[in-house]
Amino acid sequence: VQLQASGGGLVQAGGSLRLSCAASGRTFSSYSLGWFRQAPGKEREFVATIRWKNDVTTWYADSVKGRFTISRGSAKNTVYLQMNSLKPEDTAVYYCAAYDSGYVSYTGSYPYWGQGTLVTVSS
Repeated sequence: VQLQASGGGLVQAGGSLRLSCAASGRTFSSYSLGWFRQAPGKEREFVATIRWKNDVTTWYADSVKGRFTISRGSAKNTVYLQMNSLKPEDTAVYYCAAYDSGYVSYTGSYPYWGQGTLVTVSS
């Protein structure tokens, strides 16, 4: 599985960005992809995950709930993270990852990772 994240950049507080994750290497008829982030000097933390099978289920970290939205693209191998009302504390490298099993908020549940895209929110 290969994952390519894009869409990061510099934005002012209160602004918006949309991250994209393009996945390839397997059939994604039923799968889960998620976003994590890692700020300088901090551990990687869960942001959001989306699972699609018969229906779509999403999970969010409390810190982003109501501001971020994870969705699946029409291409079905692309996942987006729409980030609104950005705060300086959202500054981090954002990684997309493919889920296997276990807790959705646990990095160890994701065996495949993209290279990360930097989001910087200025105050």
